[in-house]
Amino acid sequence: MVEGFDVVKNPQDVSFYAGLLLTSYSICQAITTMYWGPLSDRIGRRPTLLMGLTGDLATFVLFGLSKSYKWAIITRSLNGFFAGNSAVVKSVVAEIADDTNRPRMMALLPLMWNIGAVAGAAVGGLLADPANQYPSIFGRFEILHTYPYLLPCLVGSLTTTFGLIVGLFKLKETLVIEPAVPDVAAREIGVATESTPLVSSDPQQLGEQPAQSMLSLLTPTSKYVMATNLLMCLAIAMGDQIYPIFAASAPADGGLGFSTRGIGISLSISSVAVLYLQLIAYPKLVQKYGALTCCQMGLKIMTPFFFAMPFLSLLSSSIESMLAGKTFVRLPMPADWVSFAGFEYCMLWILLIGLLLVRITGNVLAFTSLNLLVSNIAPSKATLGTMN
Repeated sequence: MVEGFDVVKNPQDVSFYAGLLLTSYSICQAITTMYWGPLSDRIGRRPTLLMGLTGDLATFVLFGLSKSYKWAIITRSLNGFFAGNSAVVKSVVAEIADDTNRPRMMALLPLMWNIGAVAGAAVGGLLADPANQYPSIFGRFEILHTYPYLLPCLVGSLTTTFGLIVGLFKLKETLVIEPAVPDVAAREIGVATESTPLVSSDPQQLGEQPAQSMLSLLTPTSKYVMATNLLMCLAIAMGDQIYPIFAASAPADGGLGFSTRGIGISLSISSVAVLYLQLIAYPKLVQKYGALTCCQMGLKIMTPFFFAMPFLSLLSSSIESMLAGKTFVRLPMPADWVSFAGFEYCMLWILLIGLLLVRITGNVLAFTSLNLLVSNIAPSKATLGTMN
């Protein structure tokens, strides 16, 4: 996408401008998360989620209409503003779950995240510029020539539309302020007289809970959890965002030289493991070892991905030299790989899928466990939005 904008002067600039585009989304999401959470504590989870979904739907379609880099930056940043309420979903799940099913319920969040991230990348890679990729099917639609990235955004927005409809008609408010229990001893010894007011001015007696500031929630334990969450999200975001840039870069520039279709296929293959990890493996692991141990295991497991992935470029460069410049990775299964670089090409894909599986396994263990830890350290359900 970035390569098609006028801002790119040479292929080496693609990674810089693509990274800047991805960063604009993440920065805006991080900034607004601090406001969406407390807002949901005040006005409720349901209206906050509906506002976020509506804004996300509109800005994502506008992003698909990008014809310039400036437009893409603006719309992607706006999309990040509304994506900041993703933390509210964690609060909803924590409120409707109990001790018997909380690990399994919390495991659904990263499951949806990983499926969406992998499926979204696959859809984007397979449907980007459809008029040129599939001219016999989409070549007659002039709008797809004018806006080559509109189709994958429209397909992706279908999930947001579905979520918005479900939220409007099925989602119930989960935020319930639990009234504080008055001091029993005071009630037992208290004697009403003529001067005793009929309505107490004490907020504890009125069943109200005083609002807690964000700073008051930063206990030593919560600081450790938040710091770990920050570093983990940084690592996961780096893996999610850098891989497409790394895979699309030419082997001479330290990448793999994949096309958008090849990137989509590599991500979709590794997504099969997500269902097993989230729905079957993780609940058993967290029940046996606990959330903290599972989080530590996940962080250790994903570490080799960052060290080993760059070395795949050496193998890709070797294959490219064998093929004498032929575009061997421009198709999922090139016709000449058996004759020229069969073993090396197979090893490239085996190692690539293996490393992507390692990354997803680490993501599942670390991300899900930290969601549990954040929910467990929240003082009450009324502060879940702020904590998340």
